[in-house]
Parts: sequence; C-alpha cells; structure tokens
Amino acid sequence: MSGSSSQPGVSARARWPETGDDDQPPGVAGFVFSPFAPVVVAVAERCLRRRYPTAEVPVGVRTGIVLVSASGDRVSAEHVRASVAAGARVGPLFFFQSVPNSVAGHVAARWGLRGPVVCLSPTGDPYADGVAEANLLRDDGDADEVLLILIEQAPDGPTEAVAVLLGGEGRQ
Repeated sequence: MSGSSSQPGVSARARWPETGDDDQPPGVAGFVFSPFAPVVVAVAERCLRRRYPTAEVPVGVRTGIVLVSASGDRVSAEHVRASVAAGARVGPLFFFQSVPNSVAGHVAARWGLRGPVVCLSPTGDPYADGVAEANLLRDDGDADEVLLILIEQAPDGPTEAVAVLLGGEGRQ
C-alpha cells in the first residue's frame, strides 16, 4: 500500500539546530554519551510546542510518532562496538538508548501522546517514507496526527533533525 492519496497538512515544523541554539541540546535523563536522544527530544518538543503552546495535547487527539533514521544512534553504536572490541564492559544504558524506539517512547510518555510509535530505516527518500507511514497510521484510524522526526548523525558533523506535525486538520 502506498499510503493515502491525500497529503496531510503540516501544522507545525521545527529543526535542530535553529538560529540561537547551542552546539548540543540539553541532556535527557537515562540517555548518555550520544547527542541522538537529546536532539530527538529537543526537535520533538520544539515542534509540539509550536502546535500546542500550553504543552498539552488535547485529550481527544491521538498523536503518533514516526522516527526515521537510516543509521539510528550511530555514536552509541560505535561506542558499543569499540567497547566490545576492547573487551570492556558495556553499560546497560547503551542497550536501552541505542534503540531509537526508546527515545520515541520517551517523547510519547513525556507529552502523554496517545498514538502509536514507529521507527523506520528508510529504503528511499526519508521524508517520503515517513509521510507514507504517517498516512498509513492516519488512514488505518490509529492516529489523528503524526509527529514525523527525521534524524541523522553525520560521522564528521553535528547531529541534525527535522520534525513536522502532520494532520490534525481542523483540530485545536
């Protein structure tokens, strides 16, 4: 299935970094070493606050999350690989935080989101793949709107992300 024939509207948009941002977003409890989770949380919260300035999604709105990343938490994965190769102990937080679902679930819990959480490794255009998944969630009745987060960690540059809130037309 290719998703909905209708394109969902964008009700909010955010990036990391934006003008005035520090090099790294604030840390997130339970996530260490890598900027992956803090960037996901920062861009998600920025996007959600632009749609819901009171920091509360209305109770009747089911907001899903689709997190799209070809490489996932590259920094944590490389740290775990290097630790194992050196025969060092790998801390238990790395097994939790190295899975992108963990930070997506963290955002959902923190905001009280009532929709599904899906993580994708894109096979084509990351935005198009994410929108297609968001359309499926909306078309199937699982979500009224979807927070789509696209994030990649460049091996030689800062972690960047984009978040868009799709759908929710006519809702406040």
